[in-house]
Amino acid sequence: MRILHVLDHSVPLQSGYVTRSLGIIRSQRLHGWQTVHVTGPRHSVTGVAFETVEGLDFYRTRQAETDLPFLREILEMRSIRARLIEVVNREKPDVIHAHSPVLNVLPAISVARKFGLPVIYEVRALWEDAAVDHGTTRAGDVRYRLSRMLDTFAMRRVSCVAPICEPLKQEIISRGIAPDRIAVVPNCVDRSLLADEDTPPGSNLLSGLGIGGRTVLGFIGSFYSYEGLELLLRAAVKLRNNGTGFCILLVGGGPDEAHLKKLTDELDLHDCVRFVGRVHHDEVARYYRLIDLLVFPRKRMRLTELVTPLKPLEAMAQKKPVLASDVGGHKELIRDGETGYLFPADDTEALAANLEKIIADPAGRAKVAAAGRKHVERERTWDKLVERYQEIYEGVGLEP
Repeated sequence: MRILHVLDHSVPLQSGYVTRSLGIIRSQRLHGWQTVHVTGPRHSVTGVAFETVEGLDFYRTRQAETDLPFLREILEMRSIRARLIEVVNREKPDVIHAHSPVLNVLPAISVARKFGLPVIYEVRALWEDAAVDHGTTRAGDVRYRLSRMLDTFAMRRVSCVAPICEPLKQEIISRGIAPDRIAVVPNCVDRSLLADEDTPPGSNLLSGLGIGGRTVLGFIGSFYSYEGLELLLRAAVKLRNNGTGFCILLVGGGPDEAHLKKLTDELDLHDCVRFVGRVHHDEVARYYRLIDLLVFPRKRMRLTELVTPLKPLEAMAQKKPVLASDVGGHKELIRDGETGYLFPADDTEALAANLEKIIADPAGRAKVAAAGRKHVERERTWDKLVERYQEIYEGVGLEP
């Protein structure tokens, strides 16, 4: 079977979106399926029509030549449609597997009808909610309602809708999509992350960061406001005032980085906060080995209630304990006190109290980390979930 994946962006860019894409593609290839990959105009590669990255071939799509709202989206969809026609004619896929956002899916539906192919719509997030977080729209305004309408329009016209979590499934059902046309394929991790790694991170790394001898609290990922890292910094003040020995390691970058650095200055936290910056994904494991407790203090909002993140699973796979806010996306991943810890979202006092308690109980952390690791190994690896994709493809009339 030959699967054409339509993606927003891919390697060499780094994001949770890319990590999930790689997990899907590599597991499907190991399963014996052939995969073809197209990225949309927002991948931001100018003048490159085709490239090979990390052993995978990607057809790139030309960027739109305008920044005007609505017109830009129309031109992007036209560009994706034209590129998909070229690729389908060349590669002869059996199915088009389009991933969020809806800008990828609408052109895929048009092309699929032209060639008589089934379309899978993998919903990783809802476009209108992501736009609210990015500040390009407001909940309930004209653009928000239009985005929602387009997403629902696409869901009704594909062969199968594949959300990444149960809350998204319930949202899709509420839009009138029949449950038997919906198949959840949750976030997973590559089995390689489960390999025991006893190699120390390196004395140069430790001395360079100046974190030796303290409990290291960490976050690895993109710095968006909804991640709630401001809450972590404010909780750090309370920990410091209580005499708790700790250091916070923030690995990554993003739109909220400048704000977080400014807040670190304002709260005078330079003695206990380290900004590492973005690191190549091959280097991420070294930073996981430095961290004693991963903290994911996501704010409570529609996006975080509906969408499950990937990073907590990666931490659990590497036998690291996780403390996360009790938003819907986290509660689907973590059983409080068993496979990780949860605290009330948006509550600095509760976060600080939980951190203090967990820091003081290294034996309890180790027990929870071991249980989290077993949970991921048993239920959340891509080699197991590839069977779910087989059910989806068979359900739309293919013979994998």
